[in-house]
Amino acid sequence: MGQPVTDPIRLLLVDDHALFREGLASVLEKEPDFRVVGKCASAKEALQLLPSLQPTMILLDFDLGPERTVDFVSQTRDIGFAGRIIVVTAGVSEPQAVQLIRAGVAGILHKHNTPEALSKTIRQVAEGDVCLEKDYWKSVFQTLNQSRGRGDPKLSDKDKAMLRCIFQGLTNKEIGARLNLSEGTVKASLRQLFHRLGVGTRAQLVKVALEEYRDQL
Repeated sequence: MGQPVTDPIRLLLVDDHALFREGLASVLEKEPDFRVVGKCASAKEALQLLPSLQPTMILLDFDLGPERTVDFVSQTRDIGFAGRIIVVTAGVSEPQAVQLIRAGVAGILHKHNTPEALSKTIRQVAEGDVCLEKDYWKSVFQTLNQSRGRGDPKLSDKDKAMLRCIFQGLTNKEIGARLNLSEGTVKASLRQLFHRLGVGTRAQLVKVALEEYRDQL
């Protein structure tokens, strides 16, 4: 029997720099599991195209001129977009990174990364991971305002360590190597953490951790 056929990851590219946008499309279209279904220069145009293009993922530039990226992310949800969003940027500030994650962005990647790194991030995010640049996960925690606890379950040291690994986009195998745990133990621990926090995906886990457990981090 042959390998099962999987649907390609349908990509919409949103960047106001035509040269970068077209170059990125050319690179990504070479990957057999990617399909670039649209390219546009503004958030307004992207919102108009979403219903007809039906992408599963948006690659979004952070600097779109007068348009606010966070507002665009919220607007995509308002019109029913259920896919994932990766911000591909020359750089964002620490508070901006926090805003993006809270808004529902599943990845932040610098433009200076290699095409291989971007392709890996796209695939990880498509599988439900949250992928941040390694220099952002600390700042995401550090720039959060402290809030009063509300009786939520306490996070153990292992829980906190796993959350930091997830912020770095590590796979279960890589988390196990980092924390000296077997891959099976990592999977079991994550299932328990998902259950305790009432979430079903890594993206939801990060969002809940930021919004409800920041006083413990």
